[in-house]
Amino acid sequence: MQQPDRHHEYQIQLRWEGNRGSGTARYPDYGRQFRISQDGKPDLLGSADPGFRGDPDRHNPEDLLVIALSSCHMLTYLALCARNGIAVLEYTDSARGVMEVTPEGGGRFTSVTLRPQVRIRPTDDLVLARDLHDRAHADCFIAASCAFPVRHLPEVTA
Repeated sequence: MQQPDRHHEYQIQLRWEGNRGSGTARYPDYGRQFRISQDGKPDLLGSADPGFRGDPDRHNPEDLLVIALSSCHMLTYLALCARNGIAVLEYTDSARGVMEVTPEGGGRFTSVTLRPQVRIRPTDDLVLARDLHDRAHADCFIAASCAFPVRHLPEVTA
């Protein structure tokens, strides 16, 4: 039996699109827009958070971090359910990240809370379906890489 690949790499190209003629000569004068490209995938348009002079119509890095955590938990949970004979019929999440800015202008995330709402097949094991969220959290590559608490408050119904 072939062993699964244990090493994965992810490569993107990021291009700043905010030069309005004078580059970053003055802090308030440049745009924060950027484009992320990856071979074979649609481009992702991003910017800074609007609180940092960014474009509110584009995803910002903080959004993308919360999106990565929420989607990684979901994909891990779905795989665990499938492997344990639980049929997930619906899955939604209302995730929330909290970031604090320091007086010096830096900052860091202090927490992310996931609130998955899951509906499973009525004949499946509700207790196991709830417990698999803990395993999904432990197995999530993104959550395991974070230096701040990632909480999950699942609600599972049949």
